[in-house]
Amino acid sequence: MTLDVHVRVDRGAFRLDVALHVPAGGVLAVMGPNGSGKSTLLEAVAGLVPVTAGHVRLGDLVLADAATGRHLPPHERHLGVALQDGLLFGRLSARENVAFGPRAQGVRAPVARATADALLAEVGLATQARTRADRLSGGQAQRVAVARAVAALPSALLLDEPFGALDAATRAQVRDVVRRAVASGLPALVVTHDLRDALELADELLVLQDGREVQRGAPAHVAAAPATPYVEQVAAAAAWRDPEP
Repeated sequence: MTLDVHVRVDRGAFRLDVALHVPAGGVLAVMGPNGSGKSTLLEAVAGLVPVTAGHVRLGDLVLADAATGRHLPPHERHLGVALQDGLLFGRLSARENVAFGPRAQGVRAPVARATADALLAEVGLATQARTRADRLSGGQAQRVAVARAVAALPSALLLDEPFGALDAATRAQVRDVVRRAVASGLPALVVTHDLRDALELADELLVLQDGREVQRGAPAHVAAAPATPYVEQVAAAAAWRDPEP
C-alpha cells in the first residue's frame, strides 16, 4: 500500500505546500528548521487539520480531497500515529495504552496484552508495563507512543520526532522496531531533527523550509550535497558526533 500526498494547508499566515509519495515498505524522513511545516504535514495526513487544496491517499482509499470535500476523521484512516507529545492516556498503564488499538479493532484482551508486552520489551520497557502513562519519563512515554502506533496494525506509520528524547542505544532499539514494522509492507513518514535517523532508517529524505520543499533525495546524497545552510549545518553535526553503537 502506498501513501500519496499532495496538499496545501493554510494556517493563519503560514502555508504548507508539499507533494510526496511513499511506497509500500518505504520510509520517507522529513527534516527542516523549526516552523518549516514538518508537524503540520503529519497532522494533515493524520486528519488532525483539514487540507486547503489537494489530496491524501492511502492505496485506493482517499483520506482527504479538498476538491470533493472528503475528510475522513483520524480514527477511520487506519494509521499508526505517534505525535511529538505522545498523547497517551495518562490514567492507563503503558500496557493498556499499547493494547488500546488492537482492543478497539476487536482483538481479544489476552492477545492484545501479549502483543503490548512484546512490543514494550522490544522498546526496552518490559518492567514499566504496569506503570501509569502519566508517571513515565518523557523518553519512556515516547517509546510507548511508538509501540502503540505499531500495535494498532496500521496501513501506514506517521511518527513525529520518535527518537528525539532517547539515548543512542535506545534510539537504535526503537529504530529497529520501526524497521521491522515497515518490513511488513507499511509506508512510513518520519519527522526527525537528526540526520543520523534518516541515514539509518529512510530511503528518501525530504527537507522543508517555510512550508516548501528545498531538497529531496537519498539521505546520503542530501548529506553530501547540502542545498541550504540548514542542511549543511545538520550534515556537519551528524558527521562530528560519535558514531552510534
